[in-house]
Amino acid sequence: MKRIKSFFGMVLLGLLGGVAPAHADAVVDWNEITVQAATVGRPGPIGIVDIALVQVAVHDAVQVLDRKFEPYHAEIDATSAERAKSRRSAAIAAAAHDVLVGIYPAQAATLDATYFTYLADKGLIGDPGILVGQQVAARILPLRRVNPNPLPPPFVGGTGIGTWRPTPSFLGNPPTPAPFSPMATPWMGSFDPYTLTSPTRFRAPPPPALNSDRYTRDYNEVRELGSLVSAKRTAEQTDLAYFYVETAPVLWNRALRGIATRYLRNSGDSARLFALANLATADSLISSWESKTFYTFWRPVTAIQDGGADGNPATVGDPAWQPLINTPNYPDYTSGANVVTGAMTRTLELFFGTDKVVFDVTSAAPQAVQKVRRYYRFSDAARDVVDARILLGIHFRFADLAARAQGRSVADWTFNHFLLPLEGRDHRGHDQW
Repeated sequence: MKRIKSFFGMVLLGLLGGVAPAHADAVVDWNEITVQAATVGRPGPIGIVDIALVQVAVHDAVQVLDRKFEPYHAEIDATSAERAKSRRSAAIAAAAHDVLVGIYPAQAATLDATYFTYLADKGLIGDPGILVGQQVAARILPLRRVNPNPLPPPFVGGTGIGTWRPTPSFLGNPPTPAPFSPMATPWMGSFDPYTLTSPTRFRAPPPPALNSDRYTRDYNEVRELGSLVSAKRTAEQTDLAYFYVETAPVLWNRALRGIATRYLRNSGDSARLFALANLATADSLISSWESKTFYTFWRPVTAIQDGGADGNPATVGDPAWQPLINTPNYPDYTSGANVVTGAMTRTLELFFGTDKVVFDVTSAAPQAVQKVRRYYRFSDAARDVVDARILLGIHFRFADLAARAQGRSVADWTFNHFLLPLEGRDHRGHDQW
């Protein structure tokens, strides 16, 4: 009971605007190292499948020592004496390092230097926890999701009305057309998910018909607010749009680090949160990519430029229309940024047992004027990301909302079926009343 009161006391402190003392945590340290490695090793949304694998290894390594939650995969026997001698931070560093080197061998020299410096700085050289982490990593590494070899032919969609095809990019000032690109990593939609029985398990329902009221409403919204030269988008809306340009898994893992540092005082809780959030996010993106390739729904830039031929008299076409930013090279439905945000925010809501938590989101997007946004509900951030992708001119609202629901569904599934507490403990990892 004392532990529960302490935990919710920290959350209440955040709700009231206070700041809990900063807490150094190896889980947070190695998440940052992992995200940096993934950004180089497998850039773009697909990097989340590697981040998730590292976080699974970190969680399982901690559970060898703690035995409070179910492991994802790696169960290592250790005696009470061995567990007592091992430091969690050593197990965490070794597990993360070994999985990263296994995934990204080209980064081995850099990762090794970071690892050995970390061990030395923390006084962990020779700690028995290193062997624990190494053993867990050896069992987790074979679960990595690799790109097909050879790669399939480029996916370029089609040319029919309503069908996605490579979209134009306009670069420079004045903007000039740049080469069109095929879909990025189309095979991600066929990856074996980490927690789901199939990539189709949470496929989104079909997008609205082109002649429907909903399509008309969302078409006109993005046409007006998402245009490069919009007269209706305010400066505040433009800044919100630019704030969420950054790759969503990178931005949300940064937010996770801030939340864990602020509220969690136990590396076991941090390890479980990061594993659950990134497992749900990885499977959400796999689900989104499956939906993208299944429906191959066109992006606003194509839809608006071809609006005169879509059979809907209420959607006025504009062949010269351009979005605020270059459109990413994959279909519209469902939104990758919103499926990530839905999975992350729903996991956080489930983990803390409430939507009402004070937290900050920090963006590294160079175009954003406001670099840090404070939120008082996880759902408020999720709502902002829905709006941001419309204001950028790259998504219809229905694609954003369907993605958010998709991410939340995957998060619900993951949280309720994986890394569950062992007997006598609730889902947040704190003693029951």
